[in-house]
Amino acid sequence: MINKQKYIILFLFVLMILTVGIWIIRIVSGSAPYVDQWTRDLVARLDGSWIYTFFRAVTEFGSQPFLLPFTIIMALFLWWLFKDWLPALIFSGGTLISHLFNLLIKEIVERDRPSILEAANAEGYSFPSGHAMISMVCYGLLAYFLVKKLTSSKAIFFTQLFFAFVVFLIGISRYFINVHYLTDVVSGFLFGFLCLIGLIYLYEFIQKQRR
Repeated sequence: MINKQKYIILFLFVLMILTVGIWIIRIVSGSAPYVDQWTRDLVARLDGSWIYTFFRAVTEFGSQPFLLPFTIIMALFLWWLFKDWLPALIFSGGTLISHLFNLLIKEIVERDRPSILEAANAEGYSFPSGHAMISMVCYGLLAYFLVKKLTSSKAIFFTQLFFAFVVFLIGISRYFINVHYLTDVVSGFLFGFLCLIGLIYLYEFIQKQRR
C-alpha cells in the first residue's frame, strides 16, 4: 500500500514537471499557457477589493525588505537552537541560492510581468515567481529544522501545516495582486520544492559524514 502511494506521488510529480516544461516552451515561443488565458479575468475583477488589499499585505512576507533580515535573524536563532553552524548555513545559504537560481531561470525564460509594482518588489522578469520559490525554500527549511526539535506529533503537524499555509498565501498573493501569472506562481512552487528537497538531502548527507 505504501509503495503504491509512493508511485502515485512520483507520477503526479513527474506530470507536474512535464506540465511546467510545456508552459516554458509556450512562453519562450511567445504564447501564453491556457491556464493564464483562463485566469486573467478573475484578477481584473478583484482589483481594489478587500481580497486585493489582504494579499497586498501578505505578499510583504516574501519580499526582500522583510525576508532579508528575517533570514539573518532566523539563521542566528537556528545556530543557537542547534548549537551548530550547519543548520544556520543550510538555511541562509539555501535561501540565497534559491534566489540566485530564480534570477537565472528568469533570465533564460525572459517573460514580461502582467504589471509592474515596485512597492511590492515586482520588477524584472516574471517566470517563475521569486516570492513563491524563495518562500518555499526559506519557510520550508525553517519548518524542517524546527520540527527536528519537536517531540509532539500534534505540534509537528501544526508546525508543518502553518508554514505550508504561509508559503501558499505568499505565492498566490503574487497572482491576486496581478504582478505574476498563475503559471509563474505554480512553477515557483515547483522549483522551490525541488530546491528545498535538495537542500534537505544535502544537510542529511553532511550530517552523516560528520558522525
